[in-house]
Amino acid sequence: MFEIVFLGTSASAPSIDRGLSSLIIMHDDQRFLVDAGEGTQRQILRSGVGFRKLDKILLTHGHLDHILGLGGLMSTFSRWESISEIDLYGGRWALERVAALMDIVLRGGEVDMTVDCHIVQEGLIWENDDMTIRAVPVIHRGPGCFGYVFEEKSHRPFNVEKATALGVPIGPERRKLVSGEPITLDDGRVIEPETVLDEAMPGLKVVHIGDTGRTDNLLEACKGADVLIIESTYGQREADMAAHFGHLTAAQGATLARDAGVKQLFLVHISRRYMAAELIQEARTIFPHTKIPHDLDHYRVTRQGTEKVRRQGGRQRTD
Repeated sequence: MFEIVFLGTSASAPSIDRGLSSLIIMHDDQRFLVDAGEGTQRQILRSGVGFRKLDKILLTHGHLDHILGLGGLMSTFSRWESISEIDLYGGRWALERVAALMDIVLRGGEVDMTVDCHIVQEGLIWENDDMTIRAVPVIHRGPGCFGYVFEEKSHRPFNVEKATALGVPIGPERRKLVSGEPITLDDGRVIEPETVLDEAMPGLKVVHIGDTGRTDNLLEACKGADVLIIESTYGQREADMAAHFGHLTAAQGATLARDAGVKQLFLVHISRRYMAAELIQEARTIFPHTKIPHDLDHYRVTRQGTEKVRRQGGRQRTD
């Protein structure tokens, strides 16, 4: 299961209702901050998610509306939170701009925090036992722009009925079989994992694409995604302007989602020139399963689909 918390969904400059680009993607006990526009730390507080374990930050590119919030965020982390080490991922140019910012925030030994910078290249950039993150190059203004593919590893479900029929007791024996180890029952029979594990099931896939001016190079990366999050700075009436500045229209994002067989599309990076209703109408004529999230919207992604989560009094309930 993935959870997505949209912190800022505006393009270039904040609006009254939308902050600058940032979101959190959560999987089990792992939390990833993607971009950190101005005001990100306050949005994290308002979201109710908090700063705990938010020690991995992925940057899509180095434009200021995607990185300026790192200054205040790092200052808060170093002074008030129990986070002493941050892993920061991004293209070389983005990391160079962040390094200049950190030279101001972290100078003079005033704070005790380590920022480990990882220069992103196409391909695998992070993994654990359950999931991977791959970087995908995108075409925008300037070098080193990336999207990120979060994907659970495939797994073979444990067949309880088969195990019970074979007399496998509930407990550590079943855990060993799930982990791929054979077991020996009290009567001497050896049970191989193959006997009680069903066919492999692919994991959930969430794709985040930051600012980009093209989609033809993203089809393979987005193919079959449970969720695609992608920019939609302009409407079709300003398609020429979108192309000139290296951005997308809502129609382009929707077309990519349709052609890639995506299950749910979220459009973000919304220009202040547009009401969300105009862009959502444009996109849904092409791909009906499209949403434009508000800041602080929180979604849960499962095999059953994507559902919105409402936080009330510190507890969650589903709409």
